Amino acid sequence: MLLSTVLLQAAAGVGLSKVGAALGAGLAVIGAGLGIGKIGSSAMDAIARQPEATGKIQTNMILTSAFVEGCALFAIVACAFLIK
Repeated sequence: MLLSTVLLQAAAGVGLSKVGAALGAGLAVIGAGLGIGKIGSSAMDAIARQPEATGKIQTNMILTSAFVEGCALFAIVACAFLIK
């Protein structure tokens, strides 16, 4: 399915670099979503085990999620530069 889409885009005159950049941006978003989901899941497990540490856990969860989202943003910007 993916190969046929790439071949159709190449036949239509779209440069393969644009297709690759779009795939890279998509993978960055999917990876960030999975990472942030894992962070949230682990934080909820930790809060369930130690409710008294909720503040520290939430702070670390938010910081880590922000770092993951920042890395994804850098990847998307890099892919956007490849398109132009």
